[in-house]
Amino acid sequence: MSYDDQNIFAKILRGEIPSIKVYEDDRVLAFMDIMPQADGHTLVIPKASAVTLLDLDPAEAAYTIQIVQKIARAIEKAFDAKGIVLMQLSGAAAGQTVPHVHFHLIPSSIHQMRTHAAQMGDQVAITQHAEKIKAALAEID
Repeated sequence: MSYDDQNIFAKILRGEIPSIKVYEDDRVLAFMDIMPQADGHTLVIPKASAVTLLDLDPAEAAYTIQIVQKIARAIEKAFDAKGIVLMQLSGAAAGQTVPHVHFHLIPSSIHQMRTHAAQMGDQVAITQHAEKIKAALAEID
């Protein structure tokens, strides 16, 4: 499948659509999921144009997973999480809803999560969760 540069994550990366950012560098962006499956649900995306994990350059995949780990540590600290679900849905058949490779970090038990991409979250609460994660990131850097 070829990359569609009009997907919502590509638009977020270009600043055409707002997001509640947690972390950004020249290769990766982490931001809050606006349809969270649990409080603190964060998405980590590479800036490289890739639809699925299998399309992502191995060096970009390796770098992205390092940032996934960094954000997971901050989420764990910010929410005193006892577990974090890491999800990467690769392809529509696997449940991928945005055609840009991305990683879900969800501080929760797999048995307590809300349904994927089912309901818009409270944007004020999501913003507050982002601030907690950013504060925790500052402490672990």
